[in-house]
Amino acid sequence: MSNDLFSLKGRIALVTGGSRGIGKMIAAGFLGAGAAKVYITARKAGPCEATAKELSAQYDGECIALPIDISTVEGCNKLAGEIIKLEPKLDILVNNAGAAWGADFDEFPESGWDKVMDLNVKSLFFLTKALAKPLRAAASHQRPAKVINIASVDGIFVNPGETYSYAASKAAVIHLTRRMATKLIKDNINVTAIAPGAFKSDMNRAARDHSDDVAKRIPSRRIGTDEDMAGVAIYLASRAGDYVVGNTIAVDGGVVYANAGLEIAG
Repeated sequence: MSNDLFSLKGRIALVTGGSRGIGKMIAAGFLGAGAAKVYITARKAGPCEATAKELSAQYDGECIALPIDISTVEGCNKLAGEIIKLEPKLDILVNNAGAAWGADFDEFPESGWDKVMDLNVKSLFFLTKALAKPLRAAASHQRPAKVINIASVDGIFVNPGETYSYAASKAAVIHLTRRMATKLIKDNINVTAIAPGAFKSDMNRAARDHSDDVAKRIPSRRIGTDEDMAGVAIYLASRAGDYVVGNTIAVDGGVVYANAGLEIAG
Protein backbone atom coordinates (compact mmCIF):
# COMPACT_ATOMS: atom_id res chain seq x y z
CA MET A 1 0.00 0.00 0.00
CA SER A 2 1.37 3.39 -0.99
CA ASN A 3 2.41 5.73 1.80
CA ASP A 4 1.56 8.61 -0.52
CA LEU A 5 -2.06 7.63 -1.12
CA PHE A 6 -3.37 11.14 -0.43
CA SER A 7 -0.25 13.08 -1.42
CA LEU A 8 -0.30 15.81 -4.06
CA LYS A 9 3.45 16.35 -3.87
CA GLY A 10 4.77 18.20 -6.90
CA ARG A 11 1.41 18.62 -8.61
CA ILE A 12 0.14 21.74 -10.34
CA ALA A 13 -3.49 22.76 -9.82
CA LEU A 14 -5.91 25.48 -10.87
CA VAL A 15 -8.92 26.33 -8.70
CA THR A 16 -11.43 28.76 -10.18
CA GLY A 17 -13.27 30.94 -7.71
CA GLY A 18 -10.38 30.21 -5.36
CA SER A 19 -10.22 33.46 -3.43
CA ARG A 20 -12.91 32.59 -0.90
CA GLY A 21 -15.40 29.99 0.32
CA ILE A 22 -15.22 26.46 -1.02
CA GLY A 23 -12.56 27.34 -3.60
CA LYS A 24 -10.25 28.69 -0.91
CA MET A 25 -10.87 25.59 1.25
CA ILE A 26 -9.82 23.37 -1.66
CA ALA A 27 -6.79 25.48 -2.60
CA ALA A 28 -5.57 25.37 1.00
CA GLY A 29 -6.17 21.63 1.17
CA PHE A 30 -4.15 21.00 -1.98
CA LEU A 31 -1.22 23.03 -0.65
CA GLY A 32 -1.43 21.21 2.67
CA ALA A 33 -1.29 17.89 0.77
CA GLY A 34 1.96 18.92 -0.92
CA ALA A 35 0.93 20.57 -4.19
CA ALA A 36 3.82 22.53 -5.68
CA LYS A 37 1.67 25.30 -7.16
CA VAL A 38 -1.99 26.16 -6.88
CA TYR A 39 -3.25 28.84 -9.22
CA ILE A 40 -6.43 30.57 -8.10
CA THR A 41 -8.65 32.81 -10.15
CA ALA A 42 -11.45 35.20 -9.28
CA ARG A 43 -13.17 38.17 -10.83
CA LYS A 44 -11.86 40.63 -8.23
CA ALA A 45 -8.10 41.12 -8.21
CA GLY A 46 -7.75 42.38 -4.63
CA PRO A 47 -9.25 39.38 -2.79
CA CYS A 48 -7.61 36.94 -5.24
CA GLU A 49 -4.13 38.36 -4.63
CA ALA A 50 -4.72 38.60 -0.87
CA THR A 51 -5.71 34.93 -0.66
CA ALA A 52 -2.70 33.87 -2.77
CA LYS A 53 -0.38 35.78 -0.45
CA GLU A 54 -2.05 34.31 2.65
CA LEU A 55 -1.88 30.71 1.46
CA SER A 56 1.68 31.01 0.13
CA ALA A 57 2.80 32.19 3.58
CA GLN A 58 0.96 29.34 5.30
CA TYR A 59 2.20 26.38 3.20
CA ASP A 60 5.38 25.17 1.51
CA GLY A 61 3.81 25.28 -1.94
CA GLU A 62 3.09 28.43 -3.90
CA CYS A 63 -0.36 29.96 -4.41
CA ILE A 64 -0.54 32.21 -7.45
CA ALA A 65 -3.33 34.67 -8.27
CA LEU A 66 -4.69 34.99 -11.80
CA PRO A 67 -7.60 37.43 -11.44
CA ILE A 68 -9.66 36.90 -14.60
CA ASP A 69 -13.42 37.00 -15.15
CA ILE A 70 -14.35 33.62 -16.67
CA SER A 71 -18.07 34.30 -17.08
CA THR A 72 -17.56 34.38 -20.87
CA VAL A 73 -15.86 32.03 -23.30
CA GLU A 74 -13.38 34.81 -24.03
CA GLY A 75 -12.52 34.96 -20.34
CA CYS A 76 -12.08 31.19 -20.22
CA ASN A 77 -9.74 31.31 -23.20
CA LYS A 78 -7.78 34.17 -21.62
CA LEU A 79 -7.28 32.21 -18.38
CA ALA A 80 -6.29 29.07 -20.28
CA GLY A 81 -3.80 31.09 -22.30
CA GLU A 82 -2.18 32.44 -19.13
CA ILE A 83 -1.92 28.95 -17.62
CA ILE A 84 -0.45 27.51 -20.83
CA LYS A 85 2.19 30.28 -20.89
CA LEU A 86 3.20 29.43 -17.33
CA GLU A 87 2.83 25.64 -17.20
CA PRO A 88 3.30 22.98 -19.91
CA LYS A 89 1.30 20.53 -17.78
CA LEU A 90 -1.72 20.89 -15.50
CA ASP A 91 -2.39 18.00 -13.12
CA ILE A 92 -5.64 19.21 -11.53
CA LEU A 93 -8.44 21.55 -12.60
CA VAL A 94 -11.16 22.44 -10.11
CA ASN A 95 -14.15 24.15 -11.74
CA ASN A 96 -15.51 25.93 -8.69
CA ALA A 97 -16.44 29.44 -9.86
CA GLY A 98 -20.18 29.88 -9.70
CA ALA A 99 -23.14 32.18 -9.21
CA ALA A 100 -26.62 31.92 -7.73
CA TRP A 101 -29.89 33.82 -8.17
CA GLY A 102 -33.12 33.65 -6.26
CA ALA A 103 -36.45 35.18 -7.25
CA ASP A 104 -40.15 34.37 -7.20
CA PHE A 105 -41.24 32.15 -10.10
CA ASP A 106 -43.49 34.83 -11.59
CA GLU A 107 -40.76 37.46 -11.36
CA PHE A 108 -37.67 35.43 -12.26
CA PRO A 109 -35.61 37.49 -14.75
CA GLU A 110 -33.83 36.32 -17.88
CA SER A 111 -30.66 38.00 -16.59
CA GLY A 112 -30.76 35.80 -13.47
CA TRP A 113 -31.12 32.73 -15.64
CA ASP A 114 -28.35 33.59 -18.10
CA LYS A 115 -25.80 34.77 -15.53
CA VAL A 116 -26.03 31.54 -13.56
CA MET A 117 -26.18 29.12 -16.48
CA ASP A 118 -23.33 30.85 -18.31
CA LEU A 119 -20.89 30.73 -15.39
CA ASN A 120 -21.97 27.47 -13.74
CA VAL A 121 -22.30 25.34 -16.88
CA LYS A 122 -21.04 27.03 -20.04
CA SER A 123 -17.80 28.38 -18.56
CA LEU A 124 -17.08 25.08 -16.81
CA PHE A 125 -17.25 23.26 -20.13
CA PHE A 126 -15.32 25.76 -22.22
CA LEU A 127 -12.55 26.28 -19.65
CA THR A 128 -12.00 22.53 -19.44
CA LYS A 129 -11.94 22.37 -23.24
CA ALA A 130 -9.43 25.24 -23.40
CA LEU A 131 -7.17 23.49 -20.86
CA ALA A 132 -7.38 20.04 -22.45
CA LYS A 133 -3.84 20.29 -23.88
CA PRO A 134 -1.96 20.80 -20.57
CA LEU A 135 -4.27 18.29 -18.84
CA ARG A 136 -3.49 15.68 -21.50
CA ALA A 137 0.22 16.50 -21.19
CA ALA A 138 0.10 15.78 -17.46
CA ALA A 139 -1.99 12.62 -17.75
CA SER A 140 -0.78 9.05 -17.89
CA HIS A 141 -2.33 5.65 -17.36
CA GLN A 142 -0.38 5.33 -14.12
CA ARG A 143 -1.26 8.84 -12.90
CA PRO A 144 -4.35 10.38 -14.50
CA ALA A 145 -4.96 14.11 -14.56
CA LYS A 146 -8.03 15.27 -12.66
CA VAL A 147 -10.94 17.58 -13.40
CA ILE A 148 -13.17 18.18 -10.37
CA ASN A 149 -16.43 20.04 -10.93
CA ILE A 150 -18.20 21.69 -8.03
CA ALA A 151 -21.91 20.92 -8.23
CA SER A 152 -24.35 21.18 -5.30
CA VAL A 153 -26.86 19.12 -3.39
CA ASP A 154 -29.39 21.45 -5.05
CA GLY A 155 -28.70 19.55 -8.26
CA ILE A 156 -29.75 16.28 -6.58
CA PHE A 157 -32.68 17.14 -4.33
CA VAL A 158 -35.27 19.93 -4.43
CA ASN A 159 -34.31 22.92 -2.32
CA PRO A 160 -37.41 24.82 -1.14
CA GLY A 161 -35.74 28.10 -2.13
CA GLU A 162 -36.73 29.58 -5.50
CA THR A 163 -33.30 29.35 -7.11
CA TYR A 164 -34.48 27.96 -10.44
CA SER A 165 -31.44 28.60 -12.62
CA TYR A 166 -29.02 27.56 -9.86
CA ALA A 167 -30.74 24.20 -9.29
CA ALA A 168 -30.94 23.57 -13.03
CA SER A 169 -27.29 24.50 -13.50
CA LYS A 170 -26.06 22.18 -10.79
CA ALA A 171 -28.11 19.26 -12.10
CA ALA A 172 -26.54 20.01 -15.48
CA VAL A 173 -23.06 19.98 -13.93
CA ILE A 174 -23.67 16.52 -12.49
CA HIS A 175 -24.74 15.06 -15.83
CA LEU A 176 -22.11 17.02 -17.77
CA THR A 177 -19.51 15.53 -15.42
CA ARG A 178 -20.55 12.04 -16.53
CA ARG A 179 -20.52 12.99 -20.20
CA MET A 180 -17.12 14.67 -20.00
CA ALA A 181 -15.75 11.72 -18.04
CA THR A 182 -16.85 9.36 -20.81
CA LYS A 183 -14.78 11.31 -23.32
CA LEU A 184 -11.73 12.33 -21.27
CA ILE A 185 -11.04 9.03 -19.52
CA LYS A 186 -9.76 7.87 -22.93
CA ASP A 187 -7.01 10.48 -22.48
CA ASN A 188 -6.33 9.41 -18.87
CA ILE A 189 -8.19 12.41 -17.46
CA ASN A 190 -10.62 11.60 -14.63
CA VAL A 191 -13.64 13.89 -14.39
CA THR A 192 -15.59 13.84 -11.12
CA ALA A 193 -17.77 16.22 -9.13
CA ILE A 194 -18.44 17.28 -5.55
CA ALA A 195 -21.94 18.27 -4.43
CA PRO A 196 -21.51 20.40 -1.29
CA GLY A 197 -24.24 20.95 1.24
CA ALA A 198 -24.06 23.68 3.90
CA PHE A 199 -20.63 25.33 4.07
CA LYS A 200 -19.90 28.87 5.20
CA SER A 201 -19.53 31.07 2.13
CA ASP A 202 -20.85 34.24 0.54
CA MET A 203 -23.07 32.05 -1.64
CA ASN A 204 -24.51 30.22 1.39
CA ARG A 205 -25.21 33.06 3.76
CA ALA A 206 -27.57 30.97 5.85
CA ALA A 207 -24.75 28.57 6.73
CA ARG A 208 -22.37 31.49 7.20
CA ASP A 209 -24.59 33.70 9.34
CA HIS A 210 -26.98 31.23 11.01
CA SER A 211 -24.97 28.03 11.26
CA ASP A 212 -26.61 26.82 14.48
CA ASP A 213 -30.10 27.05 12.98
CA VAL A 214 -29.01 25.39 9.72
CA ALA A 215 -27.25 22.60 11.64
CA LYS A 216 -30.55 21.56 13.24
CA ARG A 217 -31.87 20.57 9.80
CA ILE A 218 -28.82 18.45 8.88
CA PRO A 219 -28.72 14.76 9.91
CA SER A 220 -25.14 15.07 11.27
CA ARG A 221 -26.22 18.18 13.22
CA ARG A 222 -23.49 20.50 11.96
CA ILE A 223 -22.46 22.43 8.89
CA GLY A 224 -19.38 21.51 6.87
CA THR A 225 -15.88 22.58 7.86
CA ASP A 226 -12.89 23.56 5.77
CA GLU A 227 -11.41 20.11 6.44
CA ASP A 228 -14.57 18.36 5.21
CA MET A 229 -14.30 20.10 1.84
CA ALA A 230 -10.53 19.84 1.56
CA GLY A 231 -10.65 16.14 2.43
CA VAL A 232 -12.94 15.06 -0.39
CA ALA A 233 -11.11 17.26 -2.90
CA ILE A 234 -7.74 15.81 -1.90
CA TYR A 235 -9.19 12.30 -2.16
CA LEU A 236 -10.40 12.86 -5.71
CA ALA A 237 -7.24 14.70 -6.79
CA SER A 238 -4.76 12.18 -5.34
CA ARG A 239 -3.84 8.54 -6.01
CA ALA A 240 -6.63 7.60 -3.59
CA GLY A 241 -9.25 8.71 -6.12
CA ASP A 242 -7.68 7.39 -9.32
CA TYR A 243 -10.38 4.76 -9.85
CA VAL A 244 -13.28 7.16 -9.31
CA VAL A 245 -14.54 8.30 -12.72
CA GLY A 246 -17.67 10.31 -13.55
CA ASN A 247 -19.04 10.15 -10.02
CA THR A 248 -20.52 12.98 -7.94
CA ILE A 249 -19.91 12.83 -4.18
CA ALA A 250 -22.38 14.62 -1.91
CA VAL A 251 -20.58 16.23 1.04
CA ASP A 252 -23.54 17.41 3.05
CA GLY A 253 -23.81 15.70 6.44
CA GLY A 254 -26.51 13.37 5.13
CA VAL A 255 -28.99 15.91 3.73
CA VAL A 256 -29.46 14.06 0.44
CA TYR A 257 -28.90 10.39 1.27
CA ALA A 258 -29.60 10.11 5.00
CA ASN A 259 -32.73 12.18 5.30
CA ALA A 260 -36.24 10.73 5.45
CA GLY A 261 -38.74 12.19 3.01
CA LEU A 262 -42.41 12.93 3.58
CA GLU A 263 -44.42 10.18 5.19
CA ILE A 264 -47.14 9.30 2.70
CA ALA A 265 -48.03 5.74 3.69
CA GLY A 266 -51.74 5.23 4.37
